[in-house]
Amino acid sequence: MLTTHLNDDTLLFAENLGGWRDAIELVSTPLLESGSISREYVDAMLESIADGGTYIDLGYGIALAHARPERGVIKTGLSALWVRPSVLLNDEAEHPISFFVCLAAADSTSHLETMAELGALLSDDATRDALLAATNAADALAVLKSGESK
Repeated sequence: MLTTHLNDDTLLFAENLGGWRDAIELVSTPLLESGSISREYVDAMLESIADGGTYIDLGYGIALAHARPERGVIKTGLSALWVRPSVLLNDEAEHPISFFVCLAAADSTSHLETMAELGALLSDDATRDALLAATNAADALAVLKSGESK
């Protein structure tokens, strides 16, 4: 399912962002453009993080940006953003993030499936390290496809 949604259009790379808000805006752009989410969903993610939502920090510099589906999910979608240098989630030094995944799940089944696949991928040290080291969409897709075959 990951490579169903993650492709050249939804894998983004950026340098020198102004902060976590810019990262959330950027990682959600492909989902807005594809009609997977509405602007309300982006605002809900920003509000959640600003209200102390650093729970989206999965460790290893990875954050899973998401909000409640009723806050603007139109159809299931996924996008990812690598940022260099990392940005501080909610401006907190203990939450440096260099890889953002934006999940828009239209229903609980797609949410659970995506979370399971993402969890399996990120729990493998070598795969996670290779994904974090990606510098372009081709590298990232190669890692994602190899992770799916494991």
